[in-house]
Amino acid sequence: MSYFPMETEEIARKNVLFESKEPEGISIKGYDFNKGVDYDKILASFLSTGFQATHLAKAIALIETMIKEKATIYLGYTSNLVTSGIRDVIRYLAEHKKVNVLVTTAGGIEEDIIKCLGDFKLGKFSASGELLKQEGVNRAGNILIPNARYCRFEEFLMPILEKIYAEKKTISVSDFIKLIGKEINNEQSIYYWCWKNNIDVYCPAITDGSMGDMIHFFMYKHPDFKMDIAADIHKLNEFTITQKKTGIILLGGGVMKHHICNTNMMRNGADYSVYVNTGEEWDGADSNARPDEAVSWGKLKGESVKVFGDATILFPLMVAKTFARK
Repeated sequence: MSYFPMETEEIARKNVLFESKEPEGISIKGYDFNKGVDYDKILASFLSTGFQATHLAKAIALIETMIKEKATIYLGYTSNLVTSGIRDVIRYLAEHKKVNVLVTTAGGIEEDIIKCLGDFKLGKFSASGELLKQEGVNRAGNILIPNARYCRFEEFLMPILEKIYAEKKTISVSDFIKLIGKEINNEQSIYYWCWKNNIDVYCPAITDGSMGDMIHFFMYKHPDFKMDIAADIHKLNEFTITQKKTGIILLGGGVMKHHICNTNMMRNGADYSVYVNTGEEWDGADSNARPDEAVSWGKLKGESVKVFGDATILFPLMVAKTFARK
C-alpha cells in the first residue's frame, strides 16, 4: 500500500532523471597500466585525468608554448625551494640558458651559496626544535642546516663586502648577486651560471635572511655602507616593457610572485603564466591569489593556469616534459 500519491514520484523523477545536453570536451580517462609503464605517456594521460593532474598537464602545455613562441621567461621561486633539491633543477635552467630572468628572496640567494660551502641534510618534520637548537642545527621542514654553514658563509661574504666598500660605489642588488656568483666559482651554484650566462637575478628582499645578518654585522665597522634597490626596479621594468612576449613561472608566493607580476603590468600583462602553490585566495593575499585576480590589475593577460600542489613534486615533472626535452 502506497502512502504517497503517484504525482510525487513523477515530480521526483522529473527533478532527478531529466535528460541533459552532452557537454563538449575531453573524456575523462586515466592511464592504462596494461600497456606497461611508460612515464612519458603517464604524464601525457594527466590531461584527461581531471583535478590537479589536468592543471599540471595544462601548465606543461603552456610552458611548451612559451618556449615555442620564444617568450622571455621569468622564473620566480621562494627560498625554501633552494633549501630543497629544486635548487639543482633551477641551476640546470640557468646553466643551459632556458630562462631569462630570475626573481627570488634572500634565502634563495644565500642558501645556494651556502650549499657550495657544505651540504644540507635530510631530517624529519617531527624533529624537536628544542633539541636541535642545543646542537646548533636549524630545521627547514624536514631539511637540517647546521649553523656552521652560516659561519662559513660569513667567511665567504665579508671579503666581498669589503671589496665593494673599498671601491666607494653603491652596488645594485642584481650586480651584487652576479658578483657573489662569480666569486663562488662553483658549477653547482645557480648564481655562478647566472653570472656566466649574464642572466639577471632580482631579489627585492635581499636583507630578509642571513644576507641581512651579514650586512648588519658589516655595518658595525662601516655604518655608511649602502646597497641600491632603486636601480633594480628601474632596470627590470625598462627591460620588461620592451619584450615582445613574456611568460612567467611562479613557484610559491610572496614578494617574488608580486615582483614578477608587477613588472609585467608595465606592458599590460604577461602573455602566459603558470602558478604552482598551495595557497587559497580567501584571505585576499597576493601570494594565494589565482591568475584571474592579476588580470584585473593588468599584470596578466592571455593564457594562465594555477596548479595547486607542492613544487618539489611538480616542478621537476614540468621541466622533464619541457625544458629538458629541447
